[in-house]
Amino acid sequence: MAAQMTPDDLVGILRDTIIALVRRDGVDLSARQLGVFLTCYLNDGAHTVRGLAQQLNVSKPAITRALDRLSDLDLARRKVDPTDRRSVLVQRTTKGSAFVREIRSVMSELIIASHTSADVAPRRPAAAG
Repeated sequence: MAAQMTPDDLVGILRDTIIALVRRDGVDLSARQLGVFLTCYLNDGAHTVRGLAQQLNVSKPAITRALDRLSDLDLARRKVDPTDRRSVLVQRTTKGSAFVREIRSVMSELIIASHTSADVAPRRPAAAG
């Protein structure tokens, strides 16, 4: 039976994933950019600037700035909504889909490694504080 991951384990996986992404050749995304990116790729349906701002509880200009960067990197693209020309739809890209696969791969490797090390080494108690 697989051991359940603790919140500390999950934070460690997040940290190690971010470090792996920073160390690789390629671009780095800010937390906001990564949040917008992952929201667009992991949540089905059409995404708009207005909808992302509401969902992430940040301003529309903050979403626009994040999308500017994602567009520059070809991780997302914007398109005018044909049903409401005042609205802008956020679309996925091939490069963005590849980046999500890369994130999943890094996280999977880290999770496997954490389970392997947990089977071999005793768990240290969480630091107080």
